[in-house]
Amino acid sequence: MLHPNRPLLVALFLISLIFLIGVLGFYFIGGQQDVLQAIYMTVITISTVGYYEVTPLDEGGKLFTIIYIIVSFIVFAFAVRQIIEYVINVWAEKIHLNKKNKKMIKSLKDHTIVCGYGRNGRQAVTRLKRHQHPYIVIEKDPSLIAQHRNEVLFFEGNALVDEHLKACNINAAHHLIAALPNDADNLFIVLSARQLQPKMTIVSRASKESSQQKLFLAGADHVIMPDKIGGDYMAALLTVPNVVRFIETLSMFDNAETPKLEEVAIVRLPASFHHKSLAELDLRNTTGCTVVGFRDATGKQQINPDSKLKMEPGAKLIVLGNRPSLKKLNTLFGLG
Repeated sequence: MLHPNRPLLVALFLISLIFLIGVLGFYFIGGQQDVLQAIYMTVITISTVGYYEVTPLDEGGKLFTIIYIIVSFIVFAFAVRQIIEYVINVWAEKIHLNKKNKKMIKSLKDHTIVCGYGRNGRQAVTRLKRHQHPYIVIEKDPSLIAQHRNEVLFFEGNALVDEHLKACNINAAHHLIAALPNDADNLFIVLSARQLQPKMTIVSRASKESSQQKLFLAGADHVIMPDKIGGDYMAALLTVPNVVRFIETLSMFDNAETPKLEEVAIVRLPASFHHKSLAELDLRNTTGCTVVGFRDATGKQQINPDSKLKMEPGAKLIVLGNRPSLKKLNTLFGLG
């Protein structure tokens, strides 16, 4: 695969080479008394300025100069062409990517807006991509965007600016993740996002415990403290290591046999499944999935729900199964 900057590198190499040839030629063939005079003769020859010669040229020097002028003109013309083509291609590619990004962003619906592409933002994007959930990342660092542009959908901007949130189609967004390292910035984003899209679910990162309540008051639905989670995880490795390993298999590995937890909203199911009991659905025998949790429309949760529990619109099922069994579940419910 060719280096994307190859034309520019070739042009710079040729210019450097022809300059070096000129200096060596005027020093050894043109009879210049020192390197500075040779550099001077090379520059005035290449630039066609036509200043006087420091040391008069003999026959060999004149012949070298004639050949050098012709060759340097050809090389410089080629090098300038390469540079111009490179600049035009970079400019055209940037315009094409911007148009493509704008078109993709405009088509986003029920997506997640991720504010910041730091460590937490990257982890969030990885999970969203794994679940094939539409997303857009707001990031203001051009170098970071250029580094990951091919695998991540970016909007270059500042998440603290309302217009940039609107440009990411926040009115049609379903979720927002405030993953900036500064709690004050995340607080401002949560306030703005809640005003712009009152119905969306907002998750915010927090560094200090004192920021948690403020973020909840500002409108965050969930506040995550990565440092606290990290400490809990390290302690869990010592106190309940087998439980941790089991949870890791649910989230870290991705193959057909690895069990996964999925959420199924009852409202998405065909009407024929509404108001049926878990026993009537018999998901274990029909799909291989196990219902491990239930959340009713008021938010009340049940672990290992009773088989007589009815499927009411607004409720959600938490099911456990491997990839083939989850595929059967989606087929049964017509979820694609």
